[in-house]
Amino acid sequence: MAETKPTATASVKATSVQTKKSSNAISWLAPIICLIAGYLIWRFILGDADGFNQPDKSGGFWPKHDKPKGALSGIYMGGIIIPVLIGMFLMVVTFSIERLLTISKALGSGSIADFIRKVQYHLANRNVDAAMAECDKQRGSVANVMRAGLRRYKEMTTTGGDLSTDQKVLAIQKEVEEATALELPMLQKNLVFLSTITSVGTLVALLGTVMGMIRSFSALGSGEGGGGAAASALAVGISEALYNTALGIGTSAFALIMYNVFTTKIDSITYGIDESGFTLTQSFASLYK
Repeated sequence: MAETKPTATASVKATSVQTKKSSNAISWLAPIICLIAGYLIWRFILGDADGFNQPDKSGGFWPKHDKPKGALSGIYMGGIIIPVLIGMFLMVVTFSIERLLTISKALGSGSIADFIRKVQYHLANRNVDAAMAECDKQRGSVANVMRAGLRRYKEMTTTGGDLSTDQKVLAIQKEVEEATALELPMLQKNLVFLSTITSVGTLVALLGTVMGMIRSFSALGSGEGGGGAAASALAVGISEALYNTALGIGTSAFALIMYNVFTTKIDSITYGIDESGFTLTQSFASLYK
């Protein structure tokens, strides 16, 4: 039976990368809270009885106020889709703040490019401990991946004598890939809400607009008031329906802007992670042949 060389996975310790624990509470709790808050804003702030010339004193889930005194009260007249749109806007704000805090932490301190150059300098001088100290200073996602790779890098320089250089490089590369697989989901988490609202917001607004138009033309068809009064009621109804369109387009535009901002920042982090992995493997292959 032919003798086979030991493989990296057989002779190298299991990965030292630790699984990150993160709470998913915000992912399902925030949308519910935002929708409830949207209704409360619509019902008690925009729908305050003092903002209407003909308020519905009976109250209830959806008071039938009429003749709003101002623009905010006019938004209330847009109908029951308005609180949904307000809730979606609050979701965009909530998840934008959450992603901003998370991605800012993932970027770490200082420039990623400068950090990688410092690590390359220390590795060129065979000073792995100094390179790991740079990771402790940077404290971002790129530094986390680099630190995981450097631990395996240091291990390969002191142990693994029965492995070839290619096997050691593969062991370092595997460590980097596993660390990357744990970092990227944390960066992309909850972006699906922003991307979904970008497309769904306009459709929900269109639904509200169509419902408002149906109510307006229905009132016109009933012939209540006749002549100029009916035309005036139709114009008011159309303007109220268009509040849905304006709110939905504004929400979708805001969600799209924030989504593009965050994906751009994530792309820069991903590029830094790829460069850090390349730096480790190329440095080891050239210095420890």
